[in-house]
Amino acid sequence: MTDSDTTTEAPPEGPGLGLDEPPQQEKPAATSPYRVLARKYRPQNFDELIGQDAMVQTLANAIKRDRLAHAFLLTGVRGVGKTSTARLIAKALNCVGPDGEGGPTIHPCGECEPCKAIAEGRHIDVVEMDAASHTGIDDIREIIEAVRYAAVSARYKIYIIDEVHMLSKAAFNGLLKTLEEPPPHVKFLFATTEVNKLPLTVLSRCQRFDLRRIPADVLAAHFRWVCDQEKVDAEEEALALIAKAAEGSARDGLSILDQAIAHSVETVTADQVREMLGLSDRGAVRQLYGQLLEGDADGVLASIQSQYEYGVDPAALFRGLLEVSHGVTRAKVAGVDDPALSEDERAALSDWASRLGFAQLHRIWQLLLKGLHEVETAPMPLQAAEMALLRVVHAAGLPDPGDLARKLESGELSAGTSATVPTAPGGNTSAALPADFRALVKRVEVGQEQSLALQLHDDVGVIRYEPPSLILKPLKPMPEGWNRDLAAILKRLTGEHWTVELGDGEAEPSLRQREQAAADKERKDVLESPVVKAAFEAFPDAELIDYKLGKGSA
Repeated sequence: MTDSDTTTEAPPEGPGLGLDEPPQQEKPAATSPYRVLARKYRPQNFDELIGQDAMVQTLANAIKRDRLAHAFLLTGVRGVGKTSTARLIAKALNCVGPDGEGGPTIHPCGECEPCKAIAEGRHIDVVEMDAASHTGIDDIREIIEAVRYAAVSARYKIYIIDEVHMLSKAAFNGLLKTLEEPPPHVKFLFATTEVNKLPLTVLSRCQRFDLRRIPADVLAAHFRWVCDQEKVDAEEEALALIAKAAEGSARDGLSILDQAIAHSVETVTADQVREMLGLSDRGAVRQLYGQLLEGDADGVLASIQSQYEYGVDPAALFRGLLEVSHGVTRAKVAGVDDPALSEDERAALSDWASRLGFAQLHRIWQLLLKGLHEVETAPMPLQAAEMALLRVVHAAGLPDPGDLARKLESGELSAGTSATVPTAPGGNTSAALPADFRALVKRVEVGQEQSLALQLHDDVGVIRYEPPSLILKPLKPMPEGWNRDLAAILKRLTGEHWTVELGDGEAEPSLRQREQAAADKERKDVLESPVVKAAFEAFPDAELIDYKLGKGSA
């Protein structure tokens, strides 16, 4: 059978004619294009603007009392809501309410035509300009010409200029006069991330609002709300990680959350966020920190390699260690009160805070900070990270220089000893308090506080020295709080809580005065010795320039 034998006539066209018609496929329902979360959840009223309560309150009072400035300057880091706030102000000033009879309000209705048109970016009287692409005097000249004419349909003609610091010098100069005395129907709203680049002549003509970085806990709560709206499951720790990575920027955080949702299968998990952002696991960082303190070099190298294989950037690992070190230091000062920390993190920080001294914590911080710089600039970051952390391993357990000085002073160590001084986890060794005031000054000097040691030597007399209590008489004016600073330094150097008071009672001469008196007496004794007297009698014009007393001399 040939192909021609199988050929059939085409069915007649038209409805209801010929063979049964094949079922027609239904056309897919039209779907709107996807909008990223940062655009979809842009605040539409001031209640949705998170983290800027002070600014909203100021604007509400200004609107209520009819004390509206003619120019507003909104500053802050990226993504905190500068442009969104400018649009909300434009809504607030031009809202007429659902009935068309309303006036300016901090709660724009969102239903009237001005509110809808401004939200959609199509209102003829609300002009947005990007100063990054319109930098010249010609662009500003168009604004200067247009402000003379009244608004077409709105209460105010509003100019929103984003990244205003990008305007040229000529553009700023051209805008000054209009900015200082604009027509009553015109408002200027400027937004910038670099306020320091604006001329002072512009700053002085604007009412300035500094939009703050949004706290991480506020961002995390906002991301939870967004996830609920999107019907997305997300772990609290994952949202906390995203909030922290956003660094106070709502837009950055929503962009990361968008990516995390796309990256996840069913639930946005903390492990997925860490993998996506290249962050180190917090538990792994705590384990590595513990290995550093224990001097476990093999464990440290194994942990670095493990994290590197997981895709963790060595620099990110150092930032995690610095964060732990900072947390331990804060816990030592004020306890662990961060609600964002897990129970395991709280326990670890509290334990290390109880065992580590401030000197050791500061030394570890400096070593990690130096290591971070080396890793960021090294051609081989992994090897640089290993070398830097091995340096921490060998330096973290070394005794504090102040502790060694106290041991030498108390006689526990001789100056030539080569034995290693065992230290407690806190970096402090048991040593007696300085026996007298001179010994105290020497300890302060050895503890790298030379300026303070010089003040104690030259400028104070001792009224009472009963360690750890000290009463001093200043021989010259001292800075306010000087005694409190001295007490804090003595606590660091000796491990004891000192009480330092300043008084006006009878006091011993300063150490400098005592040394000068001793030198004067010695010189007088030399001049009155028989040998020197005989020399002056033989040579009347002679002068005693210097002398050296022999062993056993009086």
